[in-house]
Amino acid sequence: MHIAIVGLGLIGGSLLRALTAAGHTVVGYDSDPATRDQASAAGLRVADSVPAALTGTDVAVLAVPLPALPAVLAELTGYPGVVTDVTSVKGPVRDLAPPRFVGGHPMAGKETSGFAATDATLFDGCAWVLCLEPGETALPDWLTLATLFTGLGARVVPLTATEHDRVVAQVSHVPHLSAAALAGRLHDNPPAATLAAGSFRDGTRVAATRAELIAAMCGGNAVAVREELDHLLAELQDLRARLDAPDPVAALIPVLRPAVELRRAWPPAPGTPVEVAADISVLLGLGRTGGWITAVSESGRKVTAIVPRVRETANR
Repeated sequence: MHIAIVGLGLIGGSLLRALTAAGHTVVGYDSDPATRDQASAAGLRVADSVPAALTGTDVAVLAVPLPALPAVLAELTGYPGVVTDVTSVKGPVRDLAPPRFVGGHPMAGKETSGFAATDATLFDGCAWVLCLEPGETALPDWLTLATLFTGLGARVVPLTATEHDRVVAQVSHVPHLSAAALAGRLHDNPPAATLAAGSFRDGTRVAATRAELIAAMCGGNAVAVREELDHLLAELQDLRARLDAPDPVAALIPVLRPAVELRRAWPPAPGTPVEVAADISVLLGLGRTGGWITAVSESGRKVTAIVPRVRETANR
């Protein structure tokens, strides 16, 4: 397949490496000349403009930050191929969508960024949301991308843009904000920096992400992030109130125990692969149960699907 990738940061650059290694004909472009030079030095094909990158391709992947997307989309006017993106917010992108657009989001980020951080194996085993909008998304285009990304080892999850934005607010965007708040406790606090260990490291890892990226994804998903942040604040207020109880230890345990069990049961264990029809309603039903697809049949009529099974945890 002939593929163009616009934007060669962590995700776009890793995708350029991965798809090239998988045998596809891939050309990348980045607005930063130094990034283009890095990619060329790595032996990858790089164009000097968006139109040059798009020429003769079947698929265009837009791997630029949300604020830069409108300008890039303007350069795709008349592009006949399938277009997807990798931004962490889907609703605003859907509003800008060109013809043959399928919103995408690989859950494969890390706290480092830029082409220097790229990795051809970044997507192996990751969840990759491909948005399916009933009445809007062309199923053949969606299946083309599903075939492409499952070929990299990704687990493709079908959801609508609205469903995606709500879920990532819960498990990605709000955690970035809470990590930033926790990391702020280090300010002018040398003893805290000395004593901080595993729980602080794990709870603040994503706070090392560039501030501009955190702001773009949280601000771009402001409606869902506000709602989920309010839920988190209410739960923290409840925990705070329990500390005022005559026996705060006993008051905290009933609230903490369910969270302990949920965390021990994560990540979900994969169930047995089954073949299901490549039908929009069937695929969305799969995604809504936490399932994913790992392959598309050659005919395009069926997909190999996996629904996770609940892990059993022992009360300890």
